[in-house]
Amino acid sequence: MSEQEWFSKDFYKVLGVDKSADKKSITKAYRKLARKWHPDQNPGDTAAETKFKEIGEAYAVLSNDEDRKRYDAIRAMAGGGPRFAAGSGGAGGFEDLFGAFGGAGSSGFGGARNVRFQTSGMPGGGAGFEDILSGLFNGSSSAHFGGDAYASSFGGGGQAPRSAPTPKKGANVRAKLAISFVQALNGATLTIKVGGSPIKVRIPAGIKDGQKVRVKGHGKPGAHGGPTGDLEVSVTVKPHPVYSREGNDLVLTLPITVSEAILGCVVDVPMVDGNTATVKVPAGSSSGAEIRVRGGGVKTSKVTGDLIARVSIQVPDKPGRELKKLAKELAQTEGDLDVRASLAQGAEE
Repeated sequence: MSEQEWFSKDFYKVLGVDKSADKKSITKAYRKLARKWHPDQNPGDTAAETKFKEIGEAYAVLSNDEDRKRYDAIRAMAGGGPRFAAGSGGAGGFEDLFGAFGGAGSSGFGGARNVRFQTSGMPGGGAGFEDILSGLFNGSSSAHFGGDAYASSFGGGGQAPRSAPTPKKGANVRAKLAISFVQALNGATLTIKVGGSPIKVRIPAGIKDGQKVRVKGHGKPGAHGGPTGDLEVSVTVKPHPVYSREGNDLVLTLPITVSEAILGCVVDVPMVDGNTATVKVPAGSSSGAEIRVRGGGVKTSKVTGDLIARVSIQVPDKPGRELKKLAKELAQTEGDLDVRASLAQGAEE
């Protein structure tokens, strides 16, 4: 945006600050508006994009001391302050012009009334605008009212004012948190310390080992009015002595005796919520057989898993004489039964 456009742009109004606002107040106002109108917060909203651009232009000028001085001076000439007044012979009223740049009369520019002006070359002996502006603005005599007039007149050297820096979100901060198996199933709200500050972390029910929880706004500060980064918490779930997890199902090992495996049995299994479930082990069950308890697994907002009791036939480490005798009798009743026949067939394939 060229300085010519400054005549019609009220940057103080755009940022909602007073003309006497200090740089800190201007930056604070800019950051607040930048967050509100940032395109990421208003996807597809062209009006928001335009507003965001206007805010950036205003901040780019008012946050720079030199640009702000030039802007205030131009606005004063445009309509917010003294104007050029016609004098005798068509010459401009120079006292008003100098008043716009440092007070009335000789208070501006180190005694403006004593500046000499070239009067030749204009009808009626009036001073030429080029000579006036040459005395005001560091000897530049190329000023004119048209084209890129104010780039040369106000020390800009033809350069447009700096663009507003793009707001950037702050970096995320990473942390680790170990929770119990039951906390992972039921969910919990825990407090961790990051950089010496306590932060509450809500663990959703059903979270899995290795998943991450995001806590918004607890990362590194953003740049140029951008939002603060987030806290990313990597969750480790401690193992449980009884249960393991397979997807959304909970699995436990159900030990039974040889006789229970042969005859079948009815047993109680513990539930993770502290209750018990009664299950029936069918006669002739082998190790690895699964008995499913519907709804006894992981409960989330979307799904509920099952509890799986996985049978494991337990044999005494040191069977007694009577048990050995019974085992021999059992072996005689088995006849030609070959329980490893499928194993041999599978190996040949």
